[in-house]
Amino acid sequence: MKFFVDTADIDDIKEMAATGLLDGVTTNPSLIAKSGRDFMEVTKEICGLTDGPVSAEVVALDHDTMMKEAEVLRKIADNVCIKVPLTIDGLKTCKALTTDGTMVNVTLCFSANQALLAAKAGATFVSPFVGRHDDNGFDGMELIEDIRLIYDNYDFDTQILVASIRHATHVLQSAKIGADVATMPPAVIKALFKHILTDKGIEGFMADWAKTGQTILR
Repeated sequence: MKFFVDTADIDDIKEMAATGLLDGVTTNPSLIAKSGRDFMEVTKEICGLTDGPVSAEVVALDHDTMMKEAEVLRKIADNVCIKVPLTIDGLKTCKALTTDGTMVNVTLCFSANQALLAAKAGATFVSPFVGRHDDNGFDGMELIEDIRLIYDNYDFDTQILVASIRHATHVLQSAKIGADVATMPPAVIKALFKHILTDKGIEGFMADWAKTGQTILR
């Protein structure tokens, strides 16, 4: 499973990239706004921090303007992945861009039927929002299972990019189902490292080592 970080905070991205475990970055207008910086400037800087895809989202709702915005965004860097909403115009734009060789992330997916349409439009990634799905009384993981089954049935190349991840269990369940990518806030990635028995084990090892009075670095 690929790990993307879902943020526009440069310091957080640098920290995640330093682990060697980061495969890409997802952003959206809300995250860019939270950064308080210029959209183009911050997107370009993010693209320089990872070799993987960096999702940059269009803000237009009609196909013609989406295409114009995508033309600007994909000139930022070779690893820009154009992010479009799962609407008729969004999928029309997706089809045009992927036919031209541009990576596209189709976002705001909340049903397996929508994911099927995204795959037929040639999406590089489809982003089902499991946390928001759960919030509204649905089962986000059941959605991932349904999409995985459909994509496997028809051998679609579109990658399932699980989004709106709220906790480490979402990551585990997504990996067990066979999702291709999980995009997570930095706090969730850090939570994957944590386990109380690991912490206790380190504490015990350090206490025993201190008793020896030895040092490795001389």
